[in-house]
Amino acid sequence: MLQKIGIEAKKVSKILASISEEQKNEALQAMSNNILKDINYILDENQKDLIKGKEEAITDALTDRLKLNSERVKSMADGLIKLIKQEDPVGKIEKEWTGENGLHFKKIRFPFGVIGVIYEARPNVTSDVGGLCLKSGNASILRGSSYSLNSNRAVLESLREGLSSAGLPPTSIQLIEETSREMGLELMKLTKYVDLLIPRGGKGLIQSMVENATVPYILDGDGNVHLYIHEDADTEKVNRIVINSKVQRPGVCNALETLVINSKYLKENGSSVIDELLENNVEIFIDKSLSKEYPDCKVASREDYLTEFHDYKIAIKVVDSLDQAIVHINTYSSGHTESILTKDHRVGERFANSIDSSVVFINASTRFTDGEVFGLGAEIGISTQKLHVRGPMGLEALTSERYIVKGDGQIRE
Repeated sequence: MLQKIGIEAKKVSKILASISEEQKNEALQAMSNNILKDINYILDENQKDLIKGKEEAITDALTDRLKLNSERVKSMADGLIKLIKQEDPVGKIEKEWTGENGLHFKKIRFPFGVIGVIYEARPNVTSDVGGLCLKSGNASILRGSSYSLNSNRAVLESLREGLSSAGLPPTSIQLIEETSREMGLELMKLTKYVDLLIPRGGKGLIQSMVENATVPYILDGDGNVHLYIHEDADTEKVNRIVINSKVQRPGVCNALETLVINSKYLKENGSSVIDELLENNVEIFIDKSLSKEYPDCKVASREDYLTEFHDYKIAIKVVDSLDQAIVHINTYSSGHTESILTKDHRVGERFANSIDSSVVFINASTRFTDGEVFGLGAEIGISTQKLHVRGPMGLEALTSERYIVKGDGQIRE
């Protein structure tokens, strides 16, 4: 079955690489229209997944990622429209020059071909990835989780109807409906047909990719996200930013997982930020220096500092200096997103230059790590590796480079 999907994707990728931007945009408009037309059907299918998830006792945070409502479905449709407004990267000239031999060189962007994406419990990814791959000229093979199979199928039906109405192959986007681990491993080794693989999931999926994939991949790594409160942080902003970073949507990859607090800040301003986290029903793994003040909180362990909770849980670390904060974060971070709250721009810049993560914020919530916020439209993921792209990945990240060289009869002597 998977080989059949791969053969079809490879065939379709040749078509998508050469279609015009107008054709892509027409298809994206039709796909968006169909998402809105089918909104009740999509929600009905999503309800089936939610019932199944409840039976299997999935976490509240995972349920939040899985759940669709009218607003979220409309956001999916709106995301496709936003892609229409994005510049088509295919054929973009990065550089051109004429050599001494008279040859004219152009370095241009070109689609990868077939992109595979493995993701967990987020039906909106089906729409986001399908649209992104189409606009960047790539065929896509999607493998979602068993939790969201009904939702993914419903969204895919809408997208395919839009593709067909625009005269493009509906198999431009394909879904692997078998969600077994073995099928995922087979996709990771489908080098004959898949040009690039992107995992969107937790540590288990990432580790499996590292250990098993022979297809080239970009790691959309887990988000063990940190926020550091420096001694001079603006007390009027601290609690609001921390609560937003942790509580707004705790199940997403840019949610705060470890709060690092300068001891001088605590001494001068108290621990109201910790109290407010508790008031928001966040379970706290406390720094041992605060265990007497918070006797009902478990003392944070090394494992807690390494954990992406995806839940109403947070670890707290108390440090005495900026240097200690930097060391702690670089030791435990997954390289996704970090933030610092400080009034001193020099401290902020030093923090940013010392932290080896894909995104660093100064005086802002960690929740802003998002392709749409960065002006990329929908995103296919957030790369925590350094090649070939890092941070939120939009359209350009789904293309590679090649050279077109024009001559006038030159030969090499």
